[in-house]
Amino acid sequence: MTRLEIEQIPVLRDNYVYLLHDPTSGATAVVDPAVAEPVEERLALKGWTLTHILNTHHHDDHTGGNLALKQRYNARVVGARGDSQRIPGIDLQVADGDSFLLGSAASMVMAVPGHTLGHIAYWFPESLALFCGDTLFAMGCGRLFEGSPEQMWASLLKLRGLPDDTMVFCAHEYTQSNARFARMVERDNEDLLARIDDIDARRSRNLPTVPSPLALERTTNPFLRADVESVKKGVGLPGGDPVRVFAEIRRRKDAF
Repeated sequence: MTRLEIEQIPVLRDNYVYLLHDPTSGATAVVDPAVAEPVEERLALKGWTLTHILNTHHHDDHTGGNLALKQRYNARVVGARGDSQRIPGIDLQVADGDSFLLGSAASMVMAVPGHTLGHIAYWFPESLALFCGDTLFAMGCGRLFEGSPEQMWASLLKLRGLPDDTMVFCAHEYTQSNARFARMVERDNEDLLARIDDIDARRSRNLPTVPSPLALERTTNPFLRADVESVKKGVGLPGGDPVRVFAEIRRRKDAF
């Protein structure tokens, strides 16, 4: 079994960039490099050489460092085939169900449209690691800039179906705000209330709340719980269709 070494790099105001290193082969990828310099600094500190750049979607705060890193390290840029015209420097185009190898570490590519139409995620099962960009956040999900509620709910169900012990490496530190909103949706969720206390304690010490276990997201993230009756009631749609409930949760969060 090949388990990746994972380095989390905070950049900009609230982004997270990740370095993935396969100790067997030495292959190293960066996920969603918003900017190049902090990535270069961490690579030098670790003594790693960048071989791949993995993009989940085309937004500049996920691809802004692509070209500089590609030029410096001759790294290959990996992104969605359906969004190839919007991924700077793309070399390898992947699609839903494809397997991507980082050295000896295999990942499954998952199409997860909603935030953008071409959004993908990378799941490394041996490392129990999901890199989902802006589709799924700790206690939240991305805004629907291009996709529909139907698409996003289907994408979230796909991610929700991964193993309990999967760790969710999302791309932003939005958890504290997401938690305040989640409490308004499900006021009597004891798992949620306990998690909020932990989140507040972490942020008071400037500690990250990411990654988070998928099992915890299932019990506390309202966007993964649009088919749960307590959430439906919380947004005034008892017995409602999950897509309609999800859309209402997203509408309320957009105005939060």
